[in-house]
Amino acid sequence: MLKVLVSREPRLAAPPSATISSVVQLVLRAEGVRAATISIALVSNPTIRRLNTRYLSHRRATDVIAFALTGTASAVVGDVYLAPSVARASAAEIGISAREEILRLVVHGVLHVLGYDHPAGAGRTRCVMWRRQELLLARALRRTLQ
Repeated sequence: MLKVLVSREPRLAAPPSATISSVVQLVLRAEGVRAATISIALVSNPTIRRLNTRYLSHRRATDVIAFALTGTASAVVGDVYLAPSVARASAAEIGISAREEILRLVVHGVLHVLGYDHPAGAGRTRCVMWRRQELLLARALRRTLQ
């Protein structure tokens, strides 16, 4: 069973919770996951900054933070925190929609929960995780536009 919980702080502009849940389920199914509980929290810049400082020792806002939690041997459990306003700023910089960037970060966070990782710097966009992320994002965008 795939369980997805989506929460958001008040007044945050982001795709509907149903769309986000659908993207999470698409990623889990594509990765062969049959049992999972994933929470996606859409949070403000101050909240993501506090999480980033507390858990990763970076004193700045970031776009997404993911935590793989201890589940059972047969179930994946994880939390993904995403800052829509950071995603909107990144989207504007690279000339894409905020919706696309937010959904990219949903895919990215779920892949981290599943154990994928990437290098920092220039190699990031050439790694296995990035290629998988972009393939799954393309599928998600096609599905959510239908």
